[in-house]
Amino acid sequence: MYTPWASSDAARKTMQGNRGRDTKAELAVRRLVHAAGLRYRVNARPEKDLRRTADMLFTRVRIAVFIDGCYWHGCPQHFSMPATNLDYWSAKIERNRVRDVETTTHLEARGWLVLRFWEHETPSHAADQIIQAVNASRIQPNDRAAP
Repeated sequence: MYTPWASSDAARKTMQGNRGRDTKAELAVRRLVHAAGLRYRVNARPEKDLRRTADMLFTRVRIAVFIDGCYWHGCPQHFSMPATNLDYWSAKIERNRVRDVETTTHLEARGWLVLRFWEHETPSHAADQIIQAVNASRIQPNDRAAP
């Protein structure tokens, strides 16, 4: 039997209003990275045959950045399971967690450096790590080149 994912019309409207890209956390980090002079692609696939998109993508140095939402990706610090539709939401969040690990594994195997941040991390902390990684990749020969 089909169980709707939203327990009420209000819950449905709230969930439909959640953004898949350009979240506050993403925008804050992107502003800082852009202000540092770095350019990147937004919401782009690192590999054409992999149906995953990175929040920020530095194609020349092969760095993919993901800024994961605490609710949707099951943050160990902030996630709390909803009281209604427990079966649906626990399976959904677990699938997201598994997909995150698979994405990181696939990209690293293909020579990408994957940087993951939680939305609750300070934007300056995430931006600093991204800037350092990109600058370090530009200085050193690319040891992560795809096979």
